[in-house]
Amino acid sequence: MTAVAGTGTLLRLALRRDRLMLPLWVYVVGLTVISMPRTLNGLYGTADERAGVLTTMRANGSLRALYGPALDDSLGGLTVWRVGAYAGLFAAAMSLLIVVRHTRDEEESGRQEMVSAAAVGRRAPLTSALLAALVANAAVAALITIGMALTAGPGFAGALALGLATGGAGMVFATLAAIVAQFTESARLARGLSAGLLGAAFVLRAAGDAGRADGSSVLTWLSPIGWLENTRAYAGERWWVLLLFATAVVAQGAVAYVLAGRRDIGMSFWPSRPGPARGRLGSAGALARRLHRGSLLGWSLSFLAAGAVLGGVTTGATDLVGDNAHTREIIERMGGRSGLTDAFLAGMTGLLGMVAALYVVQAVLRMHAEETSQRAEPVLSGAVARLRWAAGHLTVAFAGAVLVMLCGGLGLAAGYGHDLGPVLGACLVQLPAIWTLGAVAVLLYGLAPRAAVGGGWGVAGAALLLGWLGPALDLPRTVLDLSPFGHLPKLPGGEMAWPPVLVLTVLAAALVAAGLAGLRRRDLAG
Repeated sequence: MTAVAGTGTLLRLALRRDRLMLPLWVYVVGLTVISMPRTLNGLYGTADERAGVLTTMRANGSLRALYGPALDDSLGGLTVWRVGAYAGLFAAAMSLLIVVRHTRDEEESGRQEMVSAAAVGRRAPLTSALLAALVANAAVAALITIGMALTAGPGFAGALALGLATGGAGMVFATLAAIVAQFTESARLARGLSAGLLGAAFVLRAAGDAGRADGSSVLTWLSPIGWLENTRAYAGERWWVLLLFATAVVAQGAVAYVLAGRRDIGMSFWPSRPGPARGRLGSAGALARRLHRGSLLGWSLSFLAAGAVLGGVTTGATDLVGDNAHTREIIERMGGRSGLTDAFLAGMTGLLGMVAALYVVQAVLRMHAEETSQRAEPVLSGAVARLRWAAGHLTVAFAGAVLVMLCGGLGLAAGYGHDLGPVLGACLVQLPAIWTLGAVAVLLYGLAPRAAVGGGWGVAGAALLLGWLGPALDLPRTVLDLSPFGHLPKLPGGEMAWPPVLVLTVLAAALVAAGLAGLRRRDLAG
């Protein structure tokens, strides 16, 4: 039996298990890119307007840090500037989630041990995981190439370069996640470390682009996201940069294979340390706080940093909009009516709120992970009631959302340098919508636990997509209102409206109550 025996079967199994998640990821990454030429054509319809964008970007380091350098004023070139780095970021996130799910997740759950008892080679699971990531990134590359060729006008070479670079960035982080998965015993830690490396790559890219207008900074070249920019799609393509992606994928993949062959299934090179002989946690709530504290700390610090970056570009963003009526209209649809700066701040607080919804869903679904991994069973077999156990997790999840948004608001106000009170108020007014999406996850967990993960993430992802792409695509108001964020008052700048805030808060409380009632009555996974 060879080391990769059974790879085909495992690959088909992985693609079947991800038959919903993979197409959704591919569609989101691809749509983010191929929807942009039409939007930019509406915003900057003339050559003079597009040339003005280039002039503004070259003079504004903070905007380059946020979006990347603008190298060409064609629709394709402006699309690469506006969403190229983010497409690479999304493709990388997709890839690391796929690889960790089909490697460390399988080992942690014990399924890998059962699979390996059959005629499956030692390196077949890792190979099938990387092949699944390759299939997803190839689909992303094909969708972007075909879509940009059809929507961005002349320049098939630029469309092909952008598609290949986006898929290449995804594969670099797929193989990087494969290495990280060899060092940790926990899938959650593997995802966290991989995501941290992805964040560091984005920060390196941003720091480099802030200093140089053409992407030539050393810091930019240290980041795979910076390689995507330096492929220079639609701006005199540099095909040789694609060799950097290929070299990194081959080298990192080889390291992962070597490491995978030197450890036993379920083990890692950084084993978990045993806890103290006598525990110090005296309640279910204390245990929940201990379990969530690392994730909450990471989200809070990330929001503080992201808020500071967004606040720092507020003045520059309003300069970029200038007198462009179409851009002003889109920003106002995102969240503001009085004053362009207020409209921009309102849009950014709305964006922070939509991302924070992912935190609360993740925190709620921690109960599902504790149950399916059978770690909840020893706790609930004692004197701890189900509702008390759940209350510990939900208190951290919903109160943690408040902390995360406060950190985002503090960072936003600090970066902007003004309006601490109004900005914090605008951030806190997002909470009813965030809680509503978290409450949907509670409802699904309590009544239909098998659909909790897919349904919870699906609802939160749909709200994020409506907020991210809906205004740019000029979707009807009735469609945008499907998201709870569409009903919130647009602050700062707008008028406070208490009825939707109160209705969403009551709705969230009702959904949580229904979910807890379902949890109390159903059988736990065992």
